Amino acid sequence: QVQLVESGGGLVQAGGSLRLSCAANGMFSSLNTMAWYRQGPGNQRDLVASLIRDGTTNYADSVKGRFTISRDLAKNILYLQMNSLKPDDTAVYYCKWNYWVLGALKDTWGQGTQVTVSS
Repeated sequence: QVQLVESGGGLVQAGGSLRLSCAANGMFSSLNTMAWYRQGPGNQRDLVASLIRDGTTNYADSVKGRFTISRDLAKNILYLQMNSLKPDDTAVYYCKWNYWVLGALKDTWGQGTQVTVSS
C-alpha cells in the first residue's frame, strides 16, 4: 500500500512563493502519472498540474508560467513550486499518484495541505 504525505502549505502574501512536497511511502511496480489538484471552499477538485512517466508536463491555464511540477524519483517525492501567488490560488492542495502494482493501475491521494494567499 502506497501512502502519500504532503507538506509545505501555509499562509503567504500575494506575490509570494511556496513549494509543496508529496512524499511516497510504500512499494509499486512502476509509476504512470503524478499530479496536483486543488479544491477551494464550495468548489470541485480541479487539476492544477500533471507529470507523466516520460516527463511531459501539463498545467491549468490559471497557473501557467507561475507553477512548476517536478519530481525526485530517487527519493519518491513530487514537488509543486508556486510563484507569484494570487488570492485565487487559496485552496487545499492534493497530490495524486497513479501507478502500476500487481498488474493493475491504482490511485493514491495525499491528505491535503492548505494554501492561503492574502491580499
